[in-house]
Amino acid sequence: MGWGRWLLLVFAIMPALVLADNETALERQVKAAYLYKFSTFVEWPDSSFARPDSPLVIGVADGEAFAVELERTVNGRTVNGHPLQVKRLKKGDAPAAVHILFIGDRSIAQELLAQVRGQPVLTVSDRDDVFGMGSVINFVVANERLRFEVSLKAAASAGLHISARMLSAAYRVQQGGA
Repeated sequence: MGWGRWLLLVFAIMPALVLADNETALERQVKAAYLYKFSTFVEWPDSSFARPDSPLVIGVADGEAFAVELERTVNGRTVNGHPLQVKRLKKGDAPAAVHILFIGDRSIAQELLAQVRGQPVLTVSDRDDVFGMGSVINFVVANERLRFEVSLKAAASAGLHISARMLSAAYRVQQGGA
């Protein structure tokens, strides 16, 4: 399914999604689906993987519920020959060997971003303040829909190439800093 069709499907199943402090099951499902799709539209340097069939690891620094939903979403899937794997991160855990890092816990955001700075890690957040610290992608609510914005500066500093098709689906693309 193409990116545009996929986004239409996601938007069609998202009735007036309003984010609150308590994340809903639907919100977790949509974010998990986005993370999976992001992995298909980002290119990592070849050196990011030990072998052509090494797993693409998604680190989650957030609540247990989101990690469980993400595991359901990526279970049995591969991207460019890389099986997808979810790694739960708690305070104090180093985000070693992750390719995507979802930072939903703002209390450890600055520490995690500092640890992966300059490494080929796609950092994704759902908080403006974390995006402002240097995350590559941020989830936002626009017109009662979950969307995403991208910082090209943060992507370039991580050595990642984001597909033009994904950028065209973004709510906002920032050329410079957040």
